[in-house]
Amino acid sequence: MYKLILVDDEADVREGVLSEIDWEANGFQVIDVAENGREALEMVEKSMPDLIVTDIRMPFMDGLQLAEQIRRTYPSIKIIILTGFDEFEYARKAIHLNIQELVLKPFSVRDLLQALHKLKDILDAEMANRENVDSLQEHYRRSIPVLREQFLVSLMTRTLASPEIHDKTERYNMSLEGCYYAVAIMQLDNLAIEREAQDANRSRFDFELQSFAVRNIAEEILLRHEASGYVFQHNDSVVLLQISQGDHIDSVHTNSFRLLEDIRINVEKYIRRSITIGLGRAKPQLSAIKYAYTDAVTALDYRILLGNNRIIAIEDVESRANVPIHFDELQEQAFLRCLKVGTTEEMESIVDNLFAPLVTAGALCSYQDAQIFLLQIVTAMLKSSQEPVREPSERPANNSDWVKEITQVSSILEAKSWVISTCAAIMSRIANDRLTAYHSLVEQACAYTKAHFADSEISIAKLCAHLHISSGYFSSIFKREKKMTFVNYLLHIRMEAAKEMLLTTDKKAFEIAELVGYADPNYFSFSFKKQVGMSPKDYRNRTRGDSS
Repeated sequence: MYKLILVDDEADVREGVLSEIDWEANGFQVIDVAENGREALEMVEKSMPDLIVTDIRMPFMDGLQLAEQIRRTYPSIKIIILTGFDEFEYARKAIHLNIQELVLKPFSVRDLLQALHKLKDILDAEMANRENVDSLQEHYRRSIPVLREQFLVSLMTRTLASPEIHDKTERYNMSLEGCYYAVAIMQLDNLAIEREAQDANRSRFDFELQSFAVRNIAEEILLRHEASGYVFQHNDSVVLLQISQGDHIDSVHTNSFRLLEDIRINVEKYIRRSITIGLGRAKPQLSAIKYAYTDAVTALDYRILLGNNRIIAIEDVESRANVPIHFDELQEQAFLRCLKVGTTEEMESIVDNLFAPLVTAGALCSYQDAQIFLLQIVTAMLKSSQEPVREPSERPANNSDWVKEITQVSSILEAKSWVISTCAAIMSRIANDRLTAYHSLVEQACAYTKAHFADSEISIAKLCAHLHISSGYFSSIFKREKKMTFVNYLLHIRMEAAKEMLLTTDKKAFEIAELVGYADPNYFSFSFKKQVGMSPKDYRNRTRGDSS
């Protein structure tokens, strides 16, 4: 009975396939079902099936990506691809992945059974072969390249004891004897941009092809230089372990640099892509390769300060005196003030000054200091973005991604440009929020005034106490919005109300004075005449006379 995993993101397809086939009668046991390639890969690592039946189009990891991962790590597992007619030509490109069968959708039970029977025959034959010692030895021999690569990765990522290293080098027929060991990590530039590409599957396929080309070029250059070492792929990078027989550390460093520069130039020449290479410190013990690899990773991080398309040796960037980079309290205060009330020109000037030490002395700044500096800038931006206003508009939906975005820039100049453009968006949002808040505040003041103008005690102080703001702040806002002072606005409201009463009622002037908020009738008459140009009595007589 062969173990099988079914992978399809459509529940009805999975259920139909499971229910319509008598799996055990046909020699298979469905040990698990998965909704996408990533989930299936975890199941494969746990249960090691004999056969995978998978759809092509799935979220997170499609069928071809799953097949590629399985082929790389578990080459003996058989694969059936379920593909639609419009995907067929795309699926045919997977021949290099050694896909055993392609079943075209929509398919019948008979179609799938036919493919299953073919693979069962193959599995039966392989089972018989594995019983033969010669067949087992051949299988092991074919697995050695994968086992070697896994061993090299473990050298980079784990601390292995010398006996284990010696045992595996003998078992895998590897020559690792040398005086010094240098590790370099080669990575295609603009990888972060490609990860965000719209056609992620196409971009990933192109990237892996180009990364494989970098590996081939590195292997050829290694042979051309008659140097000892191994080239392999790990974490989206090509790793070179160079083994030196020389006993002088300076010559080891020089030879490594010359070899890597040759690789860099040839990659640019033949695949028209640039790579950045991080080179760690050479180590005299094989068991210390892990630390050489860590050094190379750190050196590669310095691309943000030094730029892409170059070799960055950890000894060159961390053996010198570092220039400290600061973002102190006074700088933060000026930065925040400008975000709130400054102009775009002021902001660009402030950012220019903040980044000047990094731009001019980037090679003398530690990568850790640069990271801290950029995160401090982003933290200040987040502070300003989250500060409440009286009537806040919706916050930008993407400010939670700022930390991720600033850590993915490839150079200090790119980081600076990102800060300026993002700050411009923050300032625009703050300005819009402020205008909205001003308008709302003045509208509240006007509504309150219209409702209480008859109160002779009404004043700007009383109004501001009601609105919970300072009178100085309110006065400037009110004048900006209404193009007049609050006192003039109150006078206007009262006079309009008085004119309306003079025309529509027979109330006396002293009665109207009290109704519009004047305790002194004489002062009301004085103010009315000054505002309207005639006394209340004359206004009533003339206006009524005109209307008659």
